[in-house]
Amino acid sequence: MINTMSNQILIAICREPIAQKLSFELKEEALQFGIPLHTEGEQSFNGAYHSERWISNQLIDAQQRERLRLIAGKFKTDLCFLKPELKANPIRVLAMDMDSTLINIECIDEIADFTGKKSAVAQITEATMRGEIKDFKESLRRRVALLEGVSADTLEAVYQERLRPNPGVAELLAGAHERGIYTLLVSGGFTFFTEKLRHQFDLKQTQANTLEIIDNKLTGKVLGDIVDGFAKASYLDEVCSNLGCSKVNSMTMGDGANDLIMMNGSGISVAYKAKPVVKEKADAAFDYVGLDAALILIA
Repeated sequence: MINTMSNQILIAICREPIAQKLSFELKEEALQFGIPLHTEGEQSFNGAYHSERWISNQLIDAQQRERLRLIAGKFKTDLCFLKPELKANPIRVLAMDMDSTLINIECIDEIADFTGKKSAVAQITEATMRGEIKDFKESLRRRVALLEGVSADTLEAVYQERLRPNPGVAELLAGAHERGIYTLLVSGGFTFFTEKLRHQFDLKQTQANTLEIIDNKLTGKVLGDIVDGFAKASYLDEVCSNLGCSKVNSMTMGDGANDLIMMNGSGISVAYKAKPVVKEKADAAFDYVGLDAALILIA
């Protein structure tokens, strides 16, 4: 019998039954690295997803993971690489980014769209998410400054007309709460939206930035300290400390470079339709399945 406590587990997740050809090609590619993959089994999850597990006798590095994920992508299948010690560190906290992770939009870009400034704001957003603009605080200040004079009613319009939870969000959060997992939404976005999501999904805690509003208009400024990548990680550390656990007992989810500090060192990191710099470092990269597929990783 293989000792799974000292080996890495690979999990393929797909909306269709896992193709035998995929399994064959993954094993063949892994052997090119000198790493045999041993099939552990297949399972179906709530009829929505199918998965297959393999055990590797050694850790698979970032370059090797990328090559295996390219193979899986041909079959519209997502591939996850779980840490060997995960079984000994059960997940107690789920920490999530909001924009483009929990929800389908970048809220600041959509607010700007109502004023004809989406292109200017989105260019800064994209460069920041790719990691090209390193200072998130400065990036946010530059973008928010472009919103000066916008009616505060625009926030409600964005929420009602454009904001939608990404696929699997409701199922993910319901499953997390059933398991007694603490849900933390940490966002470089805005409290107007995180508060609505907190009430909608019964989230335990939300942290985000507060837009200054005077006479029902945005002033182009953010109140208080800005929630950046370091702040996200700090909030997660604080929650873990309060619960008497450590960061290895958390699952983290994000899509942009400013999520990497929070994701680094967590028990499971999930990149959702993420920028390449995030996918490269994440344990799980979801491009084809919904967020609720993450429940398979802690089953």
